[in-house]
Amino acid sequence: MDSAGRARPSDRFEARHWDSAQDELLAVLQALIRLPTVNPPGDEIVAARFVESVLDEAGIPSTLVEPAPGRGSIVARLRGDGAGGRPLLLLSHLDVVPAPPEGWTHEPFSGDLADGYVWGRGAVDMKDMVALELSVMTQLAAEARAAGRDPASDPVPGLRRDVVFAATADEEAGGLAGASWLVEQHPDWLAADGCLNECGGVSIEVAGGRFYPIQVAEKGYAQYRLRIRGSWGHASMPRDDNAILLVSEVVTRLAQPGEARPTPLMRAFIESVARALPRRTAEVVASILDADARRSEAALAQVCDPASAGALRALVRDTIAPTIVASGVKTNVIPGEAELYVDCRTLPGTDDVAMRAELRRRLGEELWSRVECEPVLLGPAVESPSDTQLYAILENTLREHDPEAIPLPVMAPFGTDAKHTTRLGIPTYGFSPLRLRPEDRFLELFHGADERVSIEGLRFGLPVLYDVVRRFCG
Repeated sequence: MDSAGRARPSDRFEARHWDSAQDELLAVLQALIRLPTVNPPGDEIVAARFVESVLDEAGIPSTLVEPAPGRGSIVARLRGDGAGGRPLLLLSHLDVVPAPPEGWTHEPFSGDLADGYVWGRGAVDMKDMVALELSVMTQLAAEARAAGRDPASDPVPGLRRDVVFAATADEEAGGLAGASWLVEQHPDWLAADGCLNECGGVSIEVAGGRFYPIQVAEKGYAQYRLRIRGSWGHASMPRDDNAILLVSEVVTRLAQPGEARPTPLMRAFIESVARALPRRTAEVVASILDADARRSEAALAQVCDPASAGALRALVRDTIAPTIVASGVKTNVIPGEAELYVDCRTLPGTDDVAMRAELRRRLGEELWSRVECEPVLLGPAVESPSDTQLYAILENTLREHDPEAIPLPVMAPFGTDAKHTTRLGIPTYGFSPLRLRPEDRFLELFHGADERVSIEGLRFGLPVLYDVVRRFCG
């Protein structure tokens, strides 16, 4: 029941129904994890075909596309009666990052169920959301069949909007062969009044408060290849313009954190967290916004675990992370060139020109004169409004399922396929609802070893997502 005593859509079903739905969700998630759709090269087509089979079994027609060999995406639609406006888009991606097996407790593509978790690459980023969204689609299709309707052509009882499901390729490399391709080639397939995407609605504990940040914005990205020129020579005669020495100095200068510049959204987020906490703790949290870096760092250390502190640091400044370095051809040859990749994440207001200017400023003119800077991948920061009907439903539904929930709009430090859906004017929110224990350290699992998702967290999230879809589309 909600706070006003009204029944939630999910309350129409007995607990055993959700137990069965949870079992099916876990089986789907395990099967998806066992498909190693590592990008590069991707090979998302194998996961897209699996999703197609799940939709087929539920009687839901789908369209599978493969714009490049192996790069598969899939789109499906359940119909409402058309009286409620444009659809709701449920968006997810099928690719995952590489998973070197060192440091894993369970094999990266095992999909093991153990110790209360589903283990494997993609468990949180983001095959869990693929499985959650698929489960909602198959649930709605089953309700249509129970009412004597064909989900392939007839409106689902109680839906006034269509529900569109899209699981795409290539998100981990910018989405060019996935969501971006769909936006450019088939925008009508995705057209919607709102979109639910990854990375939001997951609980975090701060000083006894349980917060559910809902992603309404995300930083931009600017990835560059830097070529550093030195001089070739014999290793028996060391020299200062050894390209390895030069690239090490470049890395040292770029690794320094930049100046904090909280955006209005992040300032409001931190202030809202502070208001929800006891006075003395609130004062410490508010100090995170202090212009004095020492006071800000002290506040972060006092109230945040290391992963949350790292995320907040990243969310109030532009960041630069060296990620790949290569140099040298032979052990007795001083290298005359080196190559360095840097991954920059940008706040609103920082574009490619501004980011390059910052790289130049940090390196200084003498070192910069030895550098060629080539953009590899660029994407702007994006933000959706938090005063929409859909956003209000997200907040209210979380509070109904967790009376202690404190939902707040937030920016994500990374990029998602929201960069593409917002090009169509679709308000896009990161909302993959999970209620987790403080020790789950969710942020540390993205792209990390021992990636896993809580089974109880998924049990919480499925009816939450179902209620959101029913409320917005009903």
